[in-house]
Amino acid sequence: MPDEDLIPAEPAVEAPAPEAAAAAEAAAAEPAAPAESVAPAAPVTTPAIPDLSPAACAARLAELFPALFGPGTPKPLKLRIQADIQQRAPGTFNRKSLSGFLHRYTTTTAYLIALTKLPTRFDLDGAAAGDINAEHRDAATAELTRRRGVHDARRAAENAARREADVAARQQHAAEADARRDRAALLRAFETTTLTPANFCALKGLVEADLEAALTLARQERAQRPPEVQQDRRPPHGRGERGGPGFERKGRPRPPARPASR
Repeated sequence: MPDEDLIPAEPAVEAPAPEAAAAAEAAAAEPAAPAESVAPAAPVTTPAIPDLSPAACAARLAELFPALFGPGTPKPLKLRIQADIQQRAPGTFNRKSLSGFLHRYTTTTAYLIALTKLPTRFDLDGAAAGDINAEHRDAATAELTRRRGVHDARRAAENAARREADVAARQQHAAEADARRDRAALLRAFETTTLTPANFCALKGLVEADLEAALTLARQERAQRPPEVQQDRRPPHGRGERGGPGFERKGRPRPPARPASR
């Protein structure tokens, strides 16, 4: 039997009734109702992750992964730790904030020291995650040596500048003291001289205007000096001067005077 004999014959189509044909034509003549306009679906956008400052990033990492970023001495980080952080805390850090924090974190002096002293790196859970290779250790050692040299040079320069400032201050103080003594001596000489101001200036090699300014300053400095304390040189009450009346020698009694020889 051929395959086409297995195909069932199509049923005969009856001719439509005249009323049905007229109704179909009328429906075809009427304009179709407009379909409801459907707005295109808005694209789904993921909200942008805000930037974090290095301090805020450090605090959030310490909260999420205290075994690695908690307080204390820094630990050498596992290589490609940024991918692990994004996988464990998706949507928390954007690339800019995390990269900036990790760059700052891994270039601190404390981190470089840890890189030269500890044998392994650590993952987010604080577990060992591979040895530190010699290239990274040597680079950290060289950077620490460079920083130490810069620090020592800066400290030496600061000490030298401080010593120079001290010397300059002492020299200035000495010069001011000499100038005050010179003005005081000039004032004493002027107050005791019998020369006229013009002759006094000619004797001292001064101009009268400069003399008056120096004397005015000397008078002000003399008024500002504290009064000299006069020391009382009188002996204490009830005691005489050494060898005088009322003087008593401490210690052994004075031996009796010998009689004069005849």
